[in-house]
Amino acid sequence: MRGEIQHGVESALTRFLDLAGTAQPALRDEDWLVYELLGRAEVHQGRPMDALFAAYRSAARTTLRSMSRVAMEVGAEASVLIVLAESVFAYIEELSAASAQGYAVEQSERAGEQDRLLDRVAEMLIRGHAEEDAVRASVLAAGWTLPERLVVVILPTDRRTGLKSRLGARALLTSRPGDVIAVVPEPSSPTARQELGRALAGRNAVVGPGRPWQSAPDSLRLAVLARDLLQTDPDDEGPLWVTEHLTQLLLLSDRTMVEDLAALRLAPLEQLRPAQQERLGATLLSWLKHHGHRAAMATELAVHEQTVGYRVNQLREVFGEALNDPQTRFELELVLRARPHQTPS
Repeated sequence: MRGEIQHGVESALTRFLDLAGTAQPALRDEDWLVYELLGRAEVHQGRPMDALFAAYRSAARTTLRSMSRVAMEVGAEASVLIVLAESVFAYIEELSAASAQGYAVEQSERAGEQDRLLDRVAEMLIRGHAEEDAVRASVLAAGWTLPERLVVVILPTDRRTGLKSRLGARALLTSRPGDVIAVVPEPSSPTARQELGRALAGRNAVVGPGRPWQSAPDSLRLAVLARDLLQTDPDDEGPLWVTEHLTQLLLLSDRTMVEDLAALRLAPLEQLRPAQQERLGATLLSWLKHHGHRAAMATELAVHEQTVGYRVNQLREVFGEALNDPQTRFELELVLRARPHQTPS
């Protein structure tokens, strides 16, 4: 930067001498631009403004010392030296202000460009159509680190505030109408999973399954599918993890097929009153889940073990030998898990 510094020093001294005895502004537009560019250059060099401001102060002291010596040699009064000192430091403040503005503008432009590049990477990943070389080149330009595996998170737009700071620099954010999409490295440990859960707490987020970065669209697709099909508890603070609901998601993804199977396997319940159907349906699902263990069933259903035994006998009367067939039991559990179900007592 030797040339820029030399030009800045010459411009500063020349302009300062031209101001003597005038009411002109400290810096003209072309002068302001010189020091604004010096501020921008500090950003390019990766330095804070401290070094440039220190150089300005040093320059002010050097200039004032030299001019004061000449003034004293010609017999100038002390009042003249005071005015001279005030003028030098006021002028340096103007130079500093110009450089500070250049520094701030450059930082802002760089931040905006950085955000644009990161958004482009996020779009390339979740769209999945770009060549690997193009993705890696964009990642490099954005200064991001491409993880081997990632998860895609989807949440409502109104829950975006503060999300970037909570997820950290390794997360990419982009938008869809009504949604925010975050691309995040897949948690590699239970601790990392807990940290991601805390970052997404209270945001109605859905976390897609982990995938190699090349399959990010698949993680997004399953997150959207889970958001649309699964009933979520509005009081649940944590995110919905798709990997914890894969069976239910598989069943709900083709409702017609599940309904056909339910009509076939649950037909014996049709002879009962609706309340009985609901009660025995809940008992049957509990029986299938707990392999007939009455204590576990009683706890889940919130009834006495004798009541469990009575209901199981009813089930055997209704379904007969079908409950002894493994394939039938498997299909019954599938359809019972797939349908909205309350557990009556």
